[in-house]
Amino acid sequence: MKAIWVTERGDASRLQYRDLPTPHAGAQEVLVRLEAIGVNFLDILQRQGSYWGPLPYVPGQEGCGIVEAVGGEVRDLRVGQRVCFSQVLGSYAEYIAFAAVRAVPVPEGVEPQVAVGAMIQGMTAHYLVFDTYRVQPGDWVLVHAAAGGTGRLVVQAAKSAGATVIATVSSDDKAPIAREAGADHVINYAQQDFAAAARALPGFKKLAAVYDSVGQATFEQGLGLLRRRGMMVVYGRSSGPVEPYDINKLNPLGSLFLTRPNLFDYVYTRKDLLVRAGAVFEMLRDGRLSVLIGKTYPLAEAAAAQSDLEARHTTGKLVLLP
Repeated sequence: MKAIWVTERGDASRLQYRDLPTPHAGAQEVLVRLEAIGVNFLDILQRQGSYWGPLPYVPGQEGCGIVEAVGGEVRDLRVGQRVCFSQVLGSYAEYIAFAAVRAVPVPEGVEPQVAVGAMIQGMTAHYLVFDTYRVQPGDWVLVHAAAGGTGRLVVQAAKSAGATVIATVSSDDKAPIAREAGADHVINYAQQDFAAAARALPGFKKLAAVYDSVGQATFEQGLGLLRRRGMMVVYGRSSGPVEPYDINKLNPLGSLFLTRPNLFDYVYTRKDLLVRAGAVFEMLRDGRLSVLIGKTYPLAEAAAAQSDLEARHTTGKLVLLP
């Protein structure tokens, strides 16, 4: 099979397109022929060495495809069924074998590329808005990087919960995407002091929550926008990791909450995974969420996809096609 292979850390040129043996399904595994593969910022961090993972490896943690074989101990999946998955290393390939408990059946009518968008990014938006801080009608919240694959879905989820949403984007051409997702106010944080611009909005209310995937460049200013007992939710680090922070500062700012969640802890069991994925598919079905496919790339051009994402030249979900 064709796959992307990484033998050393570094820039996107380290992604090699080559032939590898096609895997086989173990007793508790499924073999999936991939139709669509998600590209995520975590893939870049892993390539750079910021996240776990031994060398060499096939990158990617998300995909959708057709079950080609099932292990002898697998009872709830069948050959020919379309499934999607996340947090399973090795998706930048034509085939992948992985534990069947991580496979999510894809409902009829959901296209593979949309199903990929529902995995890491869709489930992340869902847990952030409905669990990490449960948005209430009338809340004001801020969503950074709102034109990206995850940010756009967080905006939609927060609007469905009744919030007024302030969205930030990194360029003017991304602003319409955030507005289309439902953002009430859009700020270009590359050109403006986003905190000052937010405070100047008509009817501004201090924020119930800030959903921050940018990290270092936006963290401290965001804290100053929160109401008493508001929550800073840092779930990414596209500008770099947040520096060590003195939690005693949270007290005079209003007894603030600070959390650094990750998806794995919200889909830890198979039941949790199926319930949350099912909720996302239901929101896609009734129109509360929509996945924007920003761009597709042949699998052989995985390096270009990661480079575009790293440079913040993209909007929506990036997908590799085997």
